Amino acid sequence: MILLLILKALKTMAETLISFQDASIIQGGKEILTGINFEMKQGDFVYLIGKTGMGKSSFIKTLYGELPLKTGQGSIVGFDLNTLKTKDIPMLRRQIGVVFQDFKLLEDRTINDNLKFVLQATGWKDKIAIKEKSGSVLNSVDMSSSGNKFPHELSGGEQQRVAIARALLNDPALILADEPTGNLDPQTSFEVMEVLRDLNKKGQTFLMATHDYAILSKYPSRTIKCDQQQVFEVVQRQA
Repeated sequence: MILLLILKALKTMAETLISFQDASIIQGGKEILTGINFEMKQGDFVYLIGKTGMGKSSFIKTLYGELPLKTGQGSIVGFDLNTLKTKDIPMLRRQIGVVFQDFKLLEDRTINDNLKFVLQATGWKDKIAIKEKSGSVLNSVDMSSSGNKFPHELSGGEQQRVAIARALLNDPALILADEPTGNLDPQTSFEVMEVLRDLNKKGQTFLMATHDYAILSKYPSRTIKCDQQQVFEVVQRQA
């Protein structure tokens, strides 16, 4: 019985990807968020909402090591944010995929070459492995026929699908999606959300910052909010 309890505890610890206890986030000498208590586990899909200036961006920056955590306790994908060293940040970021609002694709090269660039920059050398991985992630977002196209030949929704594929390249434990539908029309936003939710159903973990309440309504999930220097849960429903 004791062994089973120990194994269960270890399993629970392994599945916790983000954890904050009584943490405060400080930027430019100013306390942006305080008393943060938050936990996120493998397989979760969590929305992060809040008005501009309420600390959403600071929260995300802390997660990928741009802002140091000086007060309270925090960890992400096995990295202690309190003791995180500059030399460890590249390794941390390889464990996290990021999807941006404005796609950030390299316009002077094809989609395949965009993906190849990221893989080579993160240590991939085998040409066959690079080709296979690129094809695999494009297939996962229904863009397998677009590898030889340039970004300008794709619609906004298609470019965002490619950006999602790029975030999947190094099999991240967690994807941070920062307003991924912010530049898309409502119908295209829903189509991109279908891709994200399908990936989540297959086990991928997402923390998604958004202002789009139509998405929150159509695809309800656990939601946390930044407001008045606090981070608190406002919704906890299953999609």
